[in-house]
Amino acid sequence: MEKKWADEVVRVLTLEGEMIAACAQRIQKNPHPFVQALDYLSRTLDAGGKIVVTGVGKSGKVGQKIAATLSSTGSLAIFLHPTEGLHGDLGVIRSEDCLLALSYTGNTEEVLKLVASIHKKQVPIVGMGGNADSQLAHQSQVWIDAKVASEACPHNLAPTTSTTLALALGDAMAITLMQMRGFDASGFAQNHPGGVLGKRLHLKVSDFMYGSVASVSPEATMEEVVIESTKKSMGAVLVMKESKLLGIITDGDLRRFLKYREQFFDLKAHQVMSAHPITVTPETMALDALRLMEQRDSQISVLPVVDVSGSCHGLLRLHDLLRSL
Repeated sequence: MEKKWADEVVRVLTLEGEMIAACAQRIQKNPHPFVQALDYLSRTLDAGGKIVVTGVGKSGKVGQKIAATLSSTGSLAIFLHPTEGLHGDLGVIRSEDCLLALSYTGNTEEVLKLVASIHKKQVPIVGMGGNADSQLAHQSQVWIDAKVASEACPHNLAPTTSTTLALALGDAMAITLMQMRGFDASGFAQNHPGGVLGKRLHLKVSDFMYGSVASVSPEATMEEVVIESTKKSMGAVLVMKESKLLGIITDGDLRRFLKYREQFFDLKAHQVMSAHPITVTPETMALDALRLMEQRDSQISVLPVVDVSGSCHGLLRLHDLLRSL
């Protein structure tokens, strides 16, 4: 029985993946309608207008998500329920806006009534659905083909495959518009100030670094290095001459050099340190620093923080970044 239900899960996922792939192939063979839709939407936004997304039922739920994704990626969008639009909310649509109407059958009564009212405002309409010969398709300036061979529902009734495809097309639309309009990471950060995502996009190395760190001169003895390392417990001791960073001695370095045993305490800091270590600046984005420390054959547990002149400002620990980001 367990395998039976696992097979059903695989069937649904495979079918939905196949329908997305089939749609991608259609667009690859005939990109004009999708590109034309993007052009309408882009020109609307460039003119100071917004994208108004509409739909009923499951298409409405999909439309709400598409509108949210568009807005979060720099393309101003709102969702308007057709019924609400026909009962007073039509005023939110201006002549410089563009309507993105979702209906798989293309003959949803509420959507068609809204479209009829929209025509009076001369607002361009981008339709999306599974029936290119529908009323909505004929009333749209451009039609995005979102047809599927069948729903994942065994009775071919519940919107499943079709809604998944519509969501994927909405994502493709949002991400492409984001790139067309040059919406970069800084703009994305402004739209996502809260939570973990906000931290990842806003916080810099200066928000995590320790200014008071263990440091020694290049001629310091290993006894002095060990004492400093023990006092600060930062995982590393910086070797400095005045305010300039010369190298770093990590706890791992100390363990490796202990193999010399009797000779260990005869060594000087400059003989043990790793010269010219990888560094970051206080203004480096924390997420970039995390990637620098993680994405290598051997992770870096600590990074010196220096400014452009080479003056040392502190130390950054991988542990602190992982805990917060």
